[in-house]
Amino acid sequence: MNQQQTQAAQAAYLHFTVQQFVQRHPAFTNGGLRSLIFFEHKNGLAKSGAIIRVGRKILICEEKFFGWIEAQNGGRQSWTD
Repeated sequence: MNQQQTQAAQAAYLHFTVQQFVQRHPAFTNGGLRSLIFFEHKNGLAKSGAIIRVGRKILICEEKFFGWIEAQNGGRQSWTD
């Protein structure tokens, strides 16, 4: 893979730890995000594929997580309604 392909692949999916995600998106609190992850099988987050476990580490796929958020809103973007 050349450098451009590598950069495109990295840009496609960004994965963050819970702490990194909270720092990047201050609308979410550490406790609130961990609660969503704890109940992921009840709230549908598990089906979205946004939560990845590597050993004890939890990573969040930013793109899939926000796709799940949009689905919770019926797929609508509230600022355009």
